[in-house]
Amino acid sequence: MKALSRRRLLAGALSSGLGAGMAPHLTRAQEPSPSTALPWHNWSGGQTSQPAGRFAPATEQELIDFLTRVDGPLRPVGAGHSFSGLVPTDGHLVVLDRLTGVLSHDADTLQATFGAGIRLSEAGPELEAIGQAMYNLPDIDRQTLAGAISTATHGTGLTLNTLSAYVTGLKLITPAGHVLDLDAQREPALFAAAQVSLGALGFVTEVRMRNMKTYRLEKTTYLKPTEDVLAEFDQQARAHMHFEMFPLTHSKYASVQVIDETDEPINHPMPPPDQADPYDDLMRAMMKVPPGARSAMIEAAVAVAPAPEPVVDVSYKILSNVRSYRFNEMEYSVPLEAGAPCVREILRTVDEQNIDVAFPLEYRYVAGDDLALSMFSGGPRASISVHQDANYDYRPYFEVIEPIFWKYDGRPHWGKLHTLKYEQLSRLYPKFKDYLEIRAALDPTGRLLNPHLRGLFGIAT
Repeated sequence: MKALSRRRLLAGALSSGLGAGMAPHLTRAQEPSPSTALPWHNWSGGQTSQPAGRFAPATEQELIDFLTRVDGPLRPVGAGHSFSGLVPTDGHLVVLDRLTGVLSHDADTLQATFGAGIRLSEAGPELEAIGQAMYNLPDIDRQTLAGAISTATHGTGLTLNTLSAYVTGLKLITPAGHVLDLDAQREPALFAAAQVSLGALGFVTEVRMRNMKTYRLEKTTYLKPTEDVLAEFDQQARAHMHFEMFPLTHSKYASVQVIDETDEPINHPMPPPDQADPYDDLMRAMMKVPPGARSAMIEAAVAVAPAPEPVVDVSYKILSNVRSYRFNEMEYSVPLEAGAPCVREILRTVDEQNIDVAFPLEYRYVAGDDLALSMFSGGPRASISVHQDANYDYRPYFEVIEPIFWKYDGRPHWGKLHTLKYEQLSRLYPKFKDYLEIRAALDPTGRLLNPHLRGLFGIAT
């Protein structure tokens, strides 16, 4: 991309019709917020801060008015499901939960526009009511749509992209209160940056998504030796809509999940609200067993495991889960050819160092795209995740594993824990400096920055 001056970017956007208006200038004053100055923490409890206040606009105009009368740092916050330090601030948190729902839809093009604060768990039923469904979803459905696209959140599938890549338009409110209606035809570089923005360009208030017609999925889960699954992974990933594995630490087995589209009848009743999640029960049981004894425990479970029974339901009920057992997570994506060697080295390291971790790894393929800060920019990659119980200090485990990801040219997931800074990130992302030019143009005084983002972007405090 050619050099882009701040003045030209903003002037061009506003004059070409991207600016839907600029709020009238108001005298700036610190927003009084004694009743909202509550501590904040993320879902896992690993990130905390004491913001000056919280503001939850009910309308876009309320947000614009707020931005033009309040000084100091600002950070958008969604469901708090990011494990990295994207949100913490001593300024104001802007909560977009009240900007929600399906605002409009087009049955011919299968597109729908959402209020950006909608939870993924809410989007599924609302889309189903209008005959649409998202192409893909992540494993957990608590996130807001804005938070999910801003961090390039993804599901599984060699032919399926991150949620960000299915965005066909969005509305972005800059810290100065400018309203930018963005799509690929108008200011394409700005749009591609806003699709994975890290919440550092402005506040996403609306998101338009390209969808599918409502469809059903069939899921089959089974246990198989990890080496056997790795040997056939490429073939299976090409053969199935979704194919992923969960290599079990301190074991030679992996849990495998295969999901494909189907016309079979639904056979997946919802569990009672008070029924415990079997995944949560499994994690609690595993953590009570010493690492050296887990292999025998898993092998005993494999010996008595019943034959897998496929379950069928509408897509969003198969793809996402409710996870109440809290953990911290680190995820990197590596080139496809590096995926299996990277997984083997992580598992070997866990065994050799007798690391006390019961959570399995998660291994999957995701299609490539051309978005500036997408982990999958430039082509498909293998995504590998490691997790640690939120009641344990994750650092001893993650500090050992993270250099393995670096060895295999890994890119960190923006919403997951990692320690990379500007020097490394600028080498991993060819369009990183282009994104930083756009960020500086839209937020020249750095109101949306916090310590974590300053480290990512190489900006001194």
